[in-house]
Amino acid sequence: MIRILKVLALVIVLAAMGIGFAFLDRYVRKNVSTSAKSISFQLIDVPDWVNEPLEEKVYAAAKTYGEVLKFDEDTAQSVQQSIEEQVAWLDDVKVQTSHDGIYIKARWRKPLALVKLGLQSFYVDAELVVLDFVPMPNLPIVKIEGLSLTDKIPPPGVVCTLEDLAAAVAILGRFDQMDKLVAAEKPLLYEIDRIDVGNFNGRQNTRSPHIVLYSKDNTEIIWGAEIGTWQRYLEAPDEEKLAKLYGYYQEYGSLLGGVKYINLRDSQDKVSQPIDKY
Repeated sequence: MIRILKVLALVIVLAAMGIGFAFLDRYVRKNVSTSAKSISFQLIDVPDWVNEPLEEKVYAAAKTYGEVLKFDEDTAQSVQQSIEEQVAWLDDVKVQTSHDGIYIKARWRKPLALVKLGLQSFYVDAELVVLDFVPMPNLPIVKIEGLSLTDKIPPPGVVCTLEDLAAAVAILGRFDQMDKLVAAEKPLLYEIDRIDVGNFNGRQNTRSPHIVLYSKDNTEIIWGAEIGTWQRYLEAPDEEKLAKLYGYYQEYGSLLGGVKYINLRDSQDKVSQPIDKY
């Protein structure tokens, strides 16, 4: 009986040790799995126009923080700082962590215009913030030509203070607003190729139009003086210019394949019709 009790006690001890090792093994496996798995980054409330390369740019900046050992406030602040330093496309960045990932929310800067200087290309948004070049074929981004470039172009994330650049962007901003109001299904901006500010403030020829846009088929759209200065040059008010252009666009459905030019600067001047070119 004593021998049986000793054997039974030994069995119980061995069983207890086995259970203990099993729990220990599960604990170790769980910890290894948590620390070794890839970290989940999630962008929140992303606009429809943001494409995959741009999203990957944000994820790459977030991951440069290094190995994430725990999801806490310090980690969130570090990831947020990394994104703010590397991605000019985002403003008002907010980063939060949960038990299994990192969530990123921000205001996205939408490019309106493209500037090319030799081999260098960059965008600017409606607030004139410089954005590094990422291919965005899904957006109606207009090229700006004729800039004076008297000042050095600032790095991404910084406002560019060139007056002629600001004048071009102000006009494109009005077009963007009008598209949302009256041409949301087929935005007019998609048919604009470039805007020329070479004669800004009449610096080349005081009698020639200060700002001219060109459609995809090279139709001239004569805007005239910069926004807010129409009275000084006895031109049509800015609102009338917009109304004339969008009235033409809505009537004929396109700026392409029509007239040789569209003159907007003369007050009450009738816009030429497509038949006038023949």
